[in-house]
Amino acid sequence: MAQNTDKDILCGRNAVLELLRSGREIHKLWLKSGSGRNNDIRRAAAERGIPVQNADEAALSRLTGAARHQGVAAWTAAVEYADVDDILAAAAAGGEEAFIVALDEVEDPQNLGAILRSAEGMGVHGVLIPKRRSAGLTAAVARAAAGAMEYVPVARVGNMARTLALLKEQGLWITGAEQDGAPIAGADLTGPRALVLGGEDKGLGHTVRAACDEIVALPLLGRVSSYNVSAAAAIFMYETRRQRTAAAKRDGS
Repeated sequence: MAQNTDKDILCGRNAVLELLRSGREIHKLWLKSGSGRNNDIRRAAAERGIPVQNADEAALSRLTGAARHQGVAAWTAAVEYADVDDILAAAAAGGEEAFIVALDEVEDPQNLGAILRSAEGMGVHGVLIPKRRSAGLTAAVARAAAGAMEYVPVARVGNMARTLALLKEQGLWITGAEQDGAPIAGADLTGPRALVLGGEDKGLGHTVRAACDEIVALPLLGRVSSYNVSAAAAIFMYETRRQRTAAAKRDGS
């Protein structure tokens, strides 16, 4: 069964606009008094019959915990986590080979939100996170994702290594990202695949790394020792999508 997060207050124009477009239940909206900037949000809320209350800057700041609200906040229904089987089924229903991103203990909400935003842009079918020692689908993640959280299924798993083993049984190739891996330039990232990235300052856990079929690395030409996990995830996703697109064109020619 899918699980729910607690009800939350989302804020920021992009996050709230995509929330309205997604069709997820919204209990109430607050808009900054005397500002016409968010009239498009007001109209969209009226079309869906969502109550809108005017609020001053101080009230919005109290509601959002002083986050950058851009004059809009929404009290929304809980986000549903997906099931891994549903993610695989959705890929198959679309006639596509599965493209999944698995995150091993990414704890920073900003990183998770940025990864979801990149995942949405690169056509990832779903993101896996562990139930423990991981950021969840919170308001902070929604703000960082700038609306992408409404479109990318996220599944919480109890044991990431075991889940990766099950994905292997479903025909996916498991590619982990670590700086001691083989250069990405020589990696074949086509076919059904899960990309696995480790948490901030930790990398992949021992059992998760052991569950990978291969370990690949990004080149580093500067003096820093590694990429931020959200930046690394975006690069890996882009290269995977590039190779998949090129392979599809070759197969279709």
